[in-house]
Amino acid sequence: MTTLAHPAAAPASRVTARVRPPALRQFGPNWYATVMGTAIVASAGAGLPLEIPGLRAASVVVWALSAVLLAVVLVARAGHWLHHRDRARADLLDPAVAPFYGCAAMALLAVGGATLLAGRDVLGERAAVAVDAVLFGAGTLLGLVVAVAIPYLMVVRHRVGLADASPVWLLPVVPPMVSAAVGPLLVPHLAPGQGREALLLGCYALFGMSLLATLMILPLVFGRLVARGPLPLALTPLLFLVLGPLGQSTTAAGQLADMAPGAIGAPYAGALGAFAVVYGVPVMGFALLWLALSAALVIRAVRRGMRLTMTWWAFTFPLGTCVTGAAGLGRHTGLTALEWLAVGLFALLVAAWSAAGWYTLRGVFSGALPAAPPAPRPVTVRTR
Repeated sequence: MTTLAHPAAAPASRVTARVRPPALRQFGPNWYATVMGTAIVASAGAGLPLEIPGLRAASVVVWALSAVLLAVVLVARAGHWLHHRDRARADLLDPAVAPFYGCAAMALLAVGGATLLAGRDVLGERAAVAVDAVLFGAGTLLGLVVAVAIPYLMVVRHRVGLADASPVWLLPVVPPMVSAAVGPLLVPHLAPGQGREALLLGCYALFGMSLLATLMILPLVFGRLVARGPLPLALTPLLFLVLGPLGQSTTAAGQLADMAPGAIGAPYAGALGAFAVVYGVPVMGFALLWLALSAALVIRAVRRGMRLTMTWWAFTFPLGTCVTGAAGLGRHTGLTALEWLAVGLFALLVAAWSAAGWYTLRGVFSGALPAAPPAPRPVTVRTR
């Protein structure tokens, strides 16, 4: 028996395909990592303590790319929520996906900071400050919402155990630390007085908020590794996410110390300068320890067949924060060794960014990305 299709069926289906792009269904919040990873390359390059020919111009180009990426991802994510709300809601209820909503806030903040550090060469200082202020405000507000909402969902709706502990759990609580690192850049552009001091101390409050939350999660992550063994091969790069709050907190302490003399009186300004070194050096030491451990596990995973995937973006932003943290410590201590450490980490950052970017571009143009998961996973939630 032959069934004839209605004459309008084919055109209608094509219209529906145009209105509801199927690729957007798989466009999750993890795509903001491409924005974060690109923006941090621009910020790290602009802040390196050594003069490298062409680096400043390259940083400006990478900043422009990060701004374009941010616009594209924002539009795509808006389309995802508009046309595929069922999938978007399912992502929020999926404990493996929901933490990536923290990347949205960090993408806004990272591009804002890069705009003031590198983009001002193109936009001019006044426009760069305005753009950074808008992105800082939006990113900070969104980061605070995510820092509360995602842990709330983990407690109330997600069903997770200690065996499920993952570095991804850090993503919702790191955005306030990124705000603490980016916010000080705006301090000199405020009128002297209450405004400057309020922004400076507000950034310190964000610093403490994120730091204490991170300290609660890190033991769970390490305990899971010791008790359960390495992460699955494809997820091994996620170990580098631990470097994010470590490097970013070191960067934030240094940036806040730089701006303290013009915002807060003695003896606090001097004390905050000392805190940047007293806090930053030990934390950077632990970051290097974790970097060595993570690199060893990544090498093990590569030898066992780990391939280049989207998870490689996990290398970029965390490494970038270590670059800016080491550069800040070099600026405060005057140690040449710390400056060369920043340069060495920047070289690793560029290599990781190039690899992840090449995979993403190839996947997008070939149609492999965004890709659907190989098999649907059931979502388990608490009913009360």
